[in-house]
Amino acid sequence: MDVLELARTQFAVTGSLHFLFVVLTLGLAPLVAIMNTRWALSRKPVHEAMTRFWGQVYVVNYALGIVTGLVMEFQFGLSWSGLSDYAGDVFGAPLAMETLVAFFLESTFLGLWIFGWGRLPRWLHLACIWLVTLTAYASAFYIMLANSFLQNPVGTVERGGRLDLVDFGALLGNKALIFSFPHVIGAGLFTGAMVLVGASAYQLRRRTEHVEFFTRSLRTGVVAAAVGIVLTMGFGYAQFGGVQEGKFDGNVGAALPLGLMIEIGQLLALVVLLVMLPMIAVLPRLRWTHPLLIMMTPLPFVLAIMGWLAREVGRQPWMIWEKLTVADAMSPGLTSGMITGSLVGFAGVLGLLAVVDYVLIAKIIRRGPRDVALGAAVPADEPRSPALSY
Repeated sequence: MDVLELARTQFAVTGSLHFLFVVLTLGLAPLVAIMNTRWALSRKPVHEAMTRFWGQVYVVNYALGIVTGLVMEFQFGLSWSGLSDYAGDVFGAPLAMETLVAFFLESTFLGLWIFGWGRLPRWLHLACIWLVTLTAYASAFYIMLANSFLQNPVGTVERGGRLDLVDFGALLGNKALIFSFPHVIGAGLFTGAMVLVGASAYQLRRRTEHVEFFTRSLRTGVVAAAVGIVLTMGFGYAQFGGVQEGKFDGNVGAALPLGLMIEIGQLLALVVLLVMLPMIAVLPRLRWTHPLLIMMTPLPFVLAIMGWLAREVGRQPWMIWEKLTVADAMSPGLTSGMITGSLVGFAGVLGLLAVVDYVLIAKIIRRGPRDVALGAAVPADEPRSPALSY
């Protein structure tokens, strides 16, 4: 491959690996917040156990996902400086906001939630996890705002060989953003929900002693999966009536992942809406269905990657649609050796993090809700303010 193809491959590989973490984070955050809300209202031990268990899965995925996001930032300066030169004043602003939201607000609220168990008042502690969810969605919003600008560069004018932003409202009302952002949120919810379903089916298949815990988790996952797949498909199809129309004509590289995403997604939607949801009351007891539910768990991740590839490849050869080509956006002076070395390094690091993430989450799921570290009781000899107790 030439330098351009190597640079595109590097971004596709690292972007896909990073998105595996992102889509699970977006799905688990609201589910953990809902579980925490149930516990705050009911004070039932099973709801506390669900919050702690699934919250620990979320924390592991979030922590490792942050590291993969740093690699994505490096790539813009390494391989795509032409994009910064031409549209940095427009494209860079949403990315800067995403960094502030993700690395400061979201991480701060998550830290308060993690270390606030037994120390913060119950409702303040609950507010922290909902703020984590909102800031996670805000982070996704700014990323999709930047990406939608690449798909449909509205609100800008070209002056002196650079793009200047003249209408921020047009950027916020971009038709490429209006449908794509809810589509991504729905995909995340569907992914997180199917992780709940698959993990719960695994434990129920093993005849776990925590039957009520994983029965509730499986049913929660089925309901959330139904909501997520409806959002994903509804807003996914809506995109074709707008900015995506005509982008895939003759583009085999984009049409193939798009076709796979649509076909597999439609099949999964039928299974979730017409089989799993009507059988939600008896599904935890039907052991013969549990291997099938386990095998379905990776499919939402596959769909998410297919959708991302279709969206990005469908824009080729443009980096900014009909404004800047990918070739012009690439940094000057790059060699095949430089890109190959960074590709191997980035893919190796992100691939290792993905494996570590899977191993840690699988270990938590196999162990079950016993001895979960998140939310463990504060030692009796540790100082504790009565004003901050429950």
